[in-house]
Amino acid sequence: MSQADSTSRRAARAGRPAEPGAKVAKAAVIRPVTPKQVTGKQIAGKQIAGKQITGKRLPAPGGAAAEGTRHGRAKTPTRLKRIEAKRNAILDAALSLFSRYGLHGTTVEEIARTAGVSKTNLFYYFASKEEVYVGVLSRLLDQWLDPLRELQLDTDPIKGIGEYIRRKILFSRTHPEASRLFCLEMVQGAPLLRHELETSLKELVDAKAQVIRAWTAAGKLGPIDPHHLIFSIWATTQHYADFASQIDALLNTGLDDERFVEEATRNVQRIILDGLRVRQGG
Repeated sequence: MSQADSTSRRAARAGRPAEPGAKVAKAAVIRPVTPKQVTGKQIAGKQIAGKQITGKRLPAPGGAAAEGTRHGRAKTPTRLKRIEAKRNAILDAALSLFSRYGLHGTTVEEIARTAGVSKTNLFYYFASKEEVYVGVLSRLLDQWLDPLRELQLDTDPIKGIGEYIRRKILFSRTHPEASRLFCLEMVQGAPLLRHELETSLKELVDAKAQVIRAWTAAGKLGPIDPHHLIFSIWATTQHYADFASQIDALLNTGLDDERFVEEATRNVQRIILDGLRVRQGG
């Protein structure tokens, strides 16, 4: 502290002005501290548990390359594979819990414990429980739509749609938890998957609807609305996973029985494909 500052402060404490010519120190400006505004986790444009959620789109699941630079340093191919494997292990664990208890009935601690990682390690890969949930649903949607992508204009319509039905029932058999979780999300209004439904899902379904219309126009299929056809296939094939308890109660069997799977596939194919065939002389 300078001598001028000391003189000024002693004068102020004594209640008298400083001596003429003495320099007066500037008083420190103390600004009030305001609490930092918390906006909440940014997930898919909705509000969850009182947190205001913005429309920020989440990264797609399995983005190991993006994850590799997330923490400011590039990763080697070997490390990227480990990151991808760890992310998938977390998503697999989360799927088993979310499909049973839902988003709000599942905790981060349970996901981490089931995945065999620490809570801190889980947050290295995902910023929040909601981000894990969206990652599970996004990965599921990609797998769920994969068979639909196989319908091409040069495909034989009856064979192509028949194979699509077979693969959808197979998916219900091999991924029953995924099918039930997707159903649960739809029943709740798709609060965290709305963006994907309105973009990637809609684009793919509209494209395949054009393929089906082209088949009908070429006389390869009977007149049918493409969207209602796709909806019917989804409803009948996913029923075997989403209502497995009802099927078991009525028939004492289910998708774990190979013969039942074959029977279900044949019957759903017959019901749908017979309605699509061109009627001769009709």
